Amino acid sequence: MVQISNDYGIKRLESKNARNAIIQKLSSDFNLTPIIAEAFYQQFSLYFKEHANIKLSDGEIAYEAVAAEEPAGRHIRLTRKRTIKLNLIQLNTDLDALAEFGLAGLRRHRLMRLTKQAYDQNTLLSYEDLAMLLTTSPSTIKRDVTLLRQQGFFIMTRGAKHDMGPGLSHKTIILDLYFNGYTFSEIEQKTNHSEISIKRYLADFTQVATLYKQRFSHQQIRIIAKKSDRLVREYVQLYQTFESNDNQRLQELLMPEQPGEQAKKKSQPQPLPGGAQNE
Repeated sequence: MVQISNDYGIKRLESKNARNAIIQKLSSDFNLTPIIAEAFYQQFSLYFKEHANIKLSDGEIAYEAVAAEEPAGRHIRLTRKRTIKLNLIQLNTDLDALAEFGLAGLRRHRLMRLTKQAYDQNTLLSYEDLAMLLTTSPSTIKRDVTLLRQQGFFIMTRGAKHDMGPGLSHKTIILDLYFNGYTFSEIEQKTNHSEISIKRYLADFTQVATLYKQRFSHQQIRIIAKKSDRLVREYVQLYQTFESNDNQRLQELLMPEQPGEQAKKKSQPQPLPGGAQNE
């Protein structure tokens, strides 16, 4: 087998592919060593899969949106982007919205869907993004968002996510609903957030509350949890409020039952009717 490989030059022929051709061009054009050129090629391949190799279904589009964790105030050109899939058209629900609420209602219906889908993919849409997607103006989008919020909906735009304004953050409001006994479905309807997002907030809150219980300072919690000072303060206050009321959901969140405890309960002898004893 080795002799055949040598005779036919199989190893040399295997190297004549597009991958090696690109690596050679990178090495030549940018004066890179072959090892560095190959590393660049592998990284570019990951970028391509993330941003260009997107499979879409009917009514979907691929869109470049700013990553949700990007801080406020950074120039849009310098922010990290992700390619996401958005359902620009969902024919059945869109037609229902159009029939019941007209063109403006259809636009708001789509606005809520697009912002929710973007946030579920860890990105945020701005007023400018939404204006482009919905073929209207940013001022119209701003009015729509204001109206929807007045109706009790949470609309997740880039500005809203970073809570650029007074009042409690949207995360704290959502967690307050959870600890007050609302189901995930009810919170979804009230806030236009998915169950995935709500559970993500609960995980963040659990981390902050656990660190606070262990007597870490606010500054230490902020650094460890990588949360803003404002959010840490809100989460600590939320914990103190519901901990003082012996909130059952809070206790279950911070002190979950061990997997073996339920089995132990079942294995314990149960009292027989009439006070008889097990033998």
